[in-house]
Amino acid sequence: MPKQEETEVLVVGGGQAGVAMSEHLSARGVPHIVLERGRIAERWRSERWDSLVTNGPVWHDRFPGLTFADADPDDFVPKERVAQYFEDYAREIDAPVRCGVEVTSVTKRDGQPGFVAEYTDGSTRGSIVARAVVAATGAFQQPAIPPIIPGDAAVTQIHSSQYRNPEQLPEGNVLVVGAGASGVQIADELQHSGRQVYLSVGPHDRPPRRYRDRDNVWWLGVLGLWGKATPPEGADHVTIVVSGAKGGHTVDFRDLAASGITLVGRTSSFDGSSMHFNADLATNIAKGDANYLSVLDAADEYIERNGLDLPEEPEARLLGPLPECVTNPLSELDLEAAGVTSIVWATGFRLDYGWLHADTFDELGRPLQQRGVSNEPGVYFLGLPWQSSRGSSFIWGVWHDAKYVADQIVIQHNYLEYRSHDEQSESASPEAGTSPAEPASSAAASSADPSTPAEHLEKVSAR
Repeated sequence: MPKQEETEVLVVGGGQAGVAMSEHLSARGVPHIVLERGRIAERWRSERWDSLVTNGPVWHDRFPGLTFADADPDDFVPKERVAQYFEDYAREIDAPVRCGVEVTSVTKRDGQPGFVAEYTDGSTRGSIVARAVVAATGAFQQPAIPPIIPGDAAVTQIHSSQYRNPEQLPEGNVLVVGAGASGVQIADELQHSGRQVYLSVGPHDRPPRRYRDRDNVWWLGVLGLWGKATPPEGADHVTIVVSGAKGGHTVDFRDLAASGITLVGRTSSFDGSSMHFNADLATNIAKGDANYLSVLDAADEYIERNGLDLPEEPEARLLGPLPECVTNPLSELDLEAAGVTSIVWATGFRLDYGWLHADTFDELGRPLQQRGVSNEPGVYFLGLPWQSSRGSSFIWGVWHDAKYVADQIVIQHNYLEYRSHDEQSESASPEAGTSPAEPASSAAASSADPSTPAEHLEKVSAR
């Protein structure tokens, strides 16, 4: 018979979002369990290419409570080191993470508060009853491959999350579709391995890696861009081209073309033998250049306005001539004639909350939420792009979002624990009506405390 447990909060996902959520729940004395279907930070371990490093320096891309002690603050560390970091962090905070446990469904309890989560660990099944559930599975859930080429076409097709190294692909040339951080790094690696690479470039922003002795993440911070609460129109889907590879460098598509990569426009269709591309390559490159120069302008203005003594860098504004593949772009590519045997789709991810049965999704399956608080009381989200700001899907940003979600969970708990004077008088025990999973001392304090939920939160957090 499947076993059943009870807890106050169930956190689904043991990556950066789940570990951050656990830290803040523990700090507030909230009983919880974290379930992770793989290992802690599994996607960093097994769903990224071998040579991947962080896109931000480690002085910035970390949680406040732990540094990368074995790395220089300006380093971009390998993915294995990031996974180890989260494993170390979970151990440091004694996070109650259970690995190898997959949540198969979460449903609302009938006529009772809370939810029931069904899970399996591969050999046994069980369930957990929780008053609240945090979906901390993040933004990179299911590979998104546009339905352009049939799966049975005579070409190998993989998503960037499945790509590991050049040796993985069959002999021959490669088309990489998507020129964000993943696409440009994979294309560059493949080109340097001796392949001829075609890179399909769509609309993008391409900020400088460093400018005037400061990294891009620093400029985003001092210019107030990390804290932007809502994206500009359409910017939630704009590709950001930035790289920590090779010690961190500014991505310029002119350099990629100079290395031998053939740039093409956005991929539009496949006719059975040839891929077709939009006539937008030059426009996409020009808009990316304009974004790059706008960051330099904002940085220069900030330096002048604040009287900072940072070295000038006029050479950063020198953009070379456009390569032939941009001025005279291909409109189509016969895959067989070009020797293309593989396509790497660096086309992002889609959300998948099929396991969470709650009335808080739109018609496309996207969560209806505000700063992680959903339309379904007791259901919370963490790790979504733009959940509260531009930084929400980054390591440090998810930590701050988790703090807010933990606060809301405690506030909601205190509302639910309210008892009137008559109810308290009639109760045979000061703990009457509390959640079975809640410590009696905490429950009694909640029901007897006359302060507002927000005021009580401050008291609980200070303990």
